[in-house]
Amino acid sequence: MKVKKILVSQPKPDTDKSPYFDLAEKTNIKIDFRPFIQVEGVSAKEFRQTRIQILDHSAVIFTSRTAIDHFFRISQELRITIPDTMKYFCVSEATAFYLQKYIIYRKRKIFYGNGKLNDLTEVMKKHKDEKFLVPLSHIHKEEIPDLLDKCGYKYTKAVLYRTVSSDLSDLKDVNYDILVFFSPSGIKSLLQNFPDFKQNDTKIASFGPSTASAVKEAGLRLDIEAPTPQAPSMTMALEQFIKNNNK
Repeated sequence: MKVKKILVSQPKPDTDKSPYFDLAEKTNIKIDFRPFIQVEGVSAKEFRQTRIQILDHSAVIFTSRTAIDHFFRISQELRITIPDTMKYFCVSEATAFYLQKYIIYRKRKIFYGNGKLNDLTEVMKKHKDEKFLVPLSHIHKEEIPDLLDKCGYKYTKAVLYRTVSSDLSDLKDVNYDILVFFSPSGIKSLLQNFPDFKQNDTKIASFGPSTASAVKEAGLRLDIEAPTPQAPSMTMALEQFIKNNNK
């Protein structure tokens, strides 16, 4: 069966320069985008119940832009003024620059790593006495607290947002040849929205080992996997599959 329509379970790229648009043009295939999951902020009331005091901390560790958004959102909702002395430790330079949305960048103490948490903990060594706050999602990688424990840092985990399934009821009668997933939460959303989902001829593509495991654990067939040495990106894996399939 030839591939004609693909659904990517992510928001549509906000730039014309996306490898997905190039793929659609190159292969003459329709590619739609639809986020299967969405991020919801924890309410100020819920956060108060955790008894975490933001101002008891002298530094914040940010692993994503989403964490930055929700840290400043909850601070505003709780009417907390973050002092100029607060230090910010970001996993990458791009994440650090995103802070400009909320603070005057050049007037703050901001430190960043090269995109890896290991690297950031090295940067933090010179600030061992700080008390760190770590804004996270309710589902997060345990490597973050594990690494901080190993290095002996004083820190508090603050769950400020959660990932929930989107309502996909409007897709009920829409059929795609390939469904593309990037997280276990996406697979969970598929099965929550369509508990009677039958895969049949629908191909499933997944990115990353945890997503691949979630596909298999759900009893689904995994047809396209990335990254691999031959296909380091999802679009490359899709292109290779389409070339072989649509001969």
